[in-house]
Amino acid sequence: MQFDRASRAKSTAKSVGYDAGLRTYMLKVYNYMASALALSGIVAFLTASSPAMMQVIYGTPLQWVVMLAPLGIVIYLSVRLNKLSAAAAQMWFWAFATMMGLSLSSILLAYTGESITRVFFITAGVFGTMSLYGYTTKKDLTAMGSFLMMGLFGIIIASVVNMFMQSTALQFAISAIGVVIFTGLTAYDTQKIKEIYFQVAGNSEAMGKAAIMGALRLYLDFINLMLMLLRLFGDRR
Repeated sequence: MQFDRASRAKSTAKSVGYDAGLRTYMLKVYNYMASALALSGIVAFLTASSPAMMQVIYGTPLQWVVMLAPLGIVIYLSVRLNKLSAAAAQMWFWAFATMMGLSLSSILLAYTGESITRVFFITAGVFGTMSLYGYTTKKDLTAMGSFLMMGLFGIIIASVVNMFMQSTALQFAISAIGVVIFTGLTAYDTQKIKEIYFQVAGNSEAMGKAAIMGALRLYLDFINLMLMLLRLFGDRR
């Protein structure tokens, strides 16, 4: 009996320790994500407020660098993460957030401030709800995630096609489906970030890099969900 009680107490203490560690880890992920969103927002606002900066970026071939650099950084981090230090991964993460701010600056000129603010809070509500679901659910979301990833590739292809077609109906369909996809991906990615913690727990370097990549995934879910909602409900200037 004494052995059983001691064994249960040890198991409970270990579980509590892991839960505390998981909470700390997830808090770090959300803090990184929120800080990156704030950085992107500040950069976007300062850039959009400067006609000279907008002319330099969007009046020259530099616009292609600004548009493609975030994608390049995401690919670089995904491929080179194992060879990067946590500090280097964090540096690239902040560079990504800065470049995204430059890229998003045109959004501030395309839509009214009121509609951007409204859509931001809608996005925050949807994102928070789905991320909480992904964190707390016992259901394995792997099958759903695989289906959503196929849908993501589908809307990427459709978006490229629509660059030439310029179809309003197709754009509406892409945005509506995109809302569903990124809403689901928020829950799926949150669950995967939680699972990764248990794989790297105890390795501070690996945990640091995992937190950065987790924040990057959630940042992309949030931004893309907001952009899709903005296309549906935003008021253009």
